[in-house]
Amino acid sequence: MASLTIYSVYARYKKCVFKPIQMKGTMDHSTFKPDYLYQQVITVVKEMVEQELLLPGDKLPSLRAMASRLRVSIPTVQQAYQQLEMTGLVVAREKSGYFLQSGHDTATPRRSKLPAKPVMVNKQQLIEQVYEGIHLPDVAPLGLANPVAAASPQQALAKSMRQAMRQAQARMLDYGAIDGLAMLKAQIVQYYLALGLTVNSDDLIITNGAQEAIAIALQCVTQPGDIVAIESPCYFGIVELVENLGLKAIEIPVCPDDGLWLDDLSAALSRHPIKACLFSTSINNPLGSQMPESRMQQLLTLLRAHDVVLIEDDVYGDLYFGEQRIRPAQCFAAPGEVLTCSSFSKTVAPGYRVGWMLAGPYSARAKRFKRALSCSAPMMNQWALADFMASGEFQRHLRQLRKRLYDNKQKMRLAVQKYFPEHVRVSDPKGGCVLWLDLGGAYDGGLFFQLALRAGISVAPGAIFSAYERYRSCVRISYGLPWNAEMEGYVRTLGTLVQQAKKQPQPQ
Repeated sequence: MASLTIYSVYARYKKCVFKPIQMKGTMDHSTFKPDYLYQQVITVVKEMVEQELLLPGDKLPSLRAMASRLRVSIPTVQQAYQQLEMTGLVVAREKSGYFLQSGHDTATPRRSKLPAKPVMVNKQQLIEQVYEGIHLPDVAPLGLANPVAAASPQQALAKSMRQAMRQAQARMLDYGAIDGLAMLKAQIVQYYLALGLTVNSDDLIITNGAQEAIAIALQCVTQPGDIVAIESPCYFGIVELVENLGLKAIEIPVCPDDGLWLDDLSAALSRHPIKACLFSTSINNPLGSQMPESRMQQLLTLLRAHDVVLIEDDVYGDLYFGEQRIRPAQCFAAPGEVLTCSSFSKTVAPGYRVGWMLAGPYSARAKRFKRALSCSAPMMNQWALADFMASGEFQRHLRQLRKRLYDNKQKMRLAVQKYFPEHVRVSDPKGGCVLWLDLGGAYDGGLFFQLALRAGISVAPGAIFSAYERYRSCVRISYGLPWNAEMEGYVRTLGTLVQQAKKQPQPQ
């Protein structure tokens, strides 16, 4: 198929897009509108795909051949092919031409045939290695999920900090209230009101990031040795937290499109005394899947039937790529059914370490845990964030950040498709800042992590995203950094390392 000439391809058309094309003759290019020539070339290619005249992996007609047959210029065809490349339909290969996309299916975690069993977690050593690699000097931090780096609000934040210093003065140096700065809490209450959720300020507790909020929430509803249901794959910080609290984890697989497989959760709830569920109901990390609100309500109905509390990790909720934000599960729950945890770490400033939780009836207990852990969150940062939200800069920044992250996602996916072997499967996230790559069962994600580190690039090996021994052939990479030629170069380098990460055959 790759060797088909334009003539033979068009000769097989039943209904050609360009009516004037003749089997042996020339095209009446008066049918083209000069401003849209490249768009009509795109239409021809898409029609060829729909008619299966081009199959996955086939080479597109050369620029010269397509230009000659359609009576357009070579730059026009090149522009069309580049546009098709941006959409992911075709991929350019150096010195070879353009090809119809073939490999790189969406990375989908395989569902277990039998319900999972609760396990004690033991992942700290591997997670420590990953953190050490992320912070090594002269290492590109593709293993770090820091979406803010894609569009930092540094100038606006600096302005808010100056304004806060004028307003608060010495009060910024105080310990502050255990549950947080009243001005910041008022802004977060308004933020939720815009989502259709009425929040009692007394039930809102400011924390040192979302991780502390989740730790407090877990301690409010569990005891060491209890079983907690988590997602699979799951953010490795959650895996480590469950381990540190002495809890058992049971994993529920995640669908790349709609979030949790609810039938798997139902089976687990029927078989095991699960005390709490800890899920990212908005955007999953690392898959980037998004749970529709209708499915979220089904989740709450299921948990209500088993009297199980949902701890909702909503840190990526504002980094969606769709038309509108998926509302938190808290919006559909009765008091005490959901504890929502979030932060500014993934949207504004990870270094500020300011998060929060909606504790509801658990507020008094949560405040006691907060007091024992850290007394209060940084006051100076709370003042600055309160001004940042009140000024309207927060929402303006979110719009810009979402756009930048979406563009970065598209570019990194194209780079993976261009430079990685075709058998590698890549996620297509609906939000967030990371791609999930499945290198294939014959490849070792841990070895790939080590090879990448030696090449000056950090990635996150898939094994740390599970309490079990899963995802050993997977890795996570971040598109949260500004996209440029250097970033593309990192992806190119990673692509060359895949074959070196192939597992060695075991001796007989």
